[in-house]
Amino acid sequence: MPNTNSKLSQGAVTALAENLTSPKKKNVPEGLWTKCLSCNHVVYTKALKENLSVCPKCSYHFVIGAKERLEQLIDLGTFREMEQNLTTRDPLNFKGAKSYLEKIKQEQKKTGLEEAAVVGEGLCGGIKVAFGVTDSRFIMGSMGSVVGEKITRLIEHAKAEKLPLVIISGSGGGARMYEGALSLMQMAKTSAALAQYSKTKLPFISVLTHPTMGGVMASFASLGDFIIAEPKALIGFAGPRVIEQTIRQKLPPDFQTSEFLLEHGLIDLVVTRKELKQTITRLISYATKRTGN
Repeated sequence: MPNTNSKLSQGAVTALAENLTSPKKKNVPEGLWTKCLSCNHVVYTKALKENLSVCPKCSYHFVIGAKERLEQLIDLGTFREMEQNLTTRDPLNFKGAKSYLEKIKQEQKKTGLEEAAVVGEGLCGGIKVAFGVTDSRFIMGSMGSVVGEKITRLIEHAKAEKLPLVIISGSGGGARMYEGALSLMQMAKTSAALAQYSKTKLPFISVLTHPTMGGVMASFASLGDFIIAEPKALIGFAGPRVIEQTIRQKLPPDFQTSEFLLEHGLIDLVVTRKELKQTITRLISYATKRTGN
């Protein structure tokens, strides 16, 4: 007869104890929650998107892509994209860990975009505008020949059709190193196009988002009739770390933020994402009435 009073093995006791004391794990879908990069507050991802990707606790503005910008700023169903068939080539036959064309294909698959800029026309608060946006997810939104050409053609279209011009800059990469001097040329080309557009007396509204750096900031992004920035955006030419290493001095903690630039007169307004569309439409209405356009 088996001994019913025999003790459980040590392994069985341990397994039983773990089963009784350990909470059962639930499978949580990936991406359901998002942690704020500023205050570490955890927020339901769907609720975050409904709040325009702004942290409800500390108002940190998350980086968003071109598609979300269009949804937030252009009236539903009115956007007509232009120049979507412009494609990037490899003029320098760039060599690296990956070829330039391989890098482009990788970024296209990751973002769903053909390039780092989307341009077209649509209604913003009922006002027809020429609209462009650069996306920092695509090679840091850097300006190669295609991005520069798209922005230039958008400016020329705005001039020909006598439309107000709105460009949202999210470019942390400046000029695109894969294209060398051809990339640097885009700074002069976009700036020259804006000089011609200014003759129309129509407003160019430049919106700077995090990050707007390098050649983009040194060209079209800084040439707006009205320059708006989102809160706490990093804006400048060289980054603060590079500047500190160059001048061997400690920079102010808020150096190159939107608020710092507003205080020093380099931009006109700092506007939250919730108020951005309304602000743009008000500025366009004001400017067009003043000029009689």
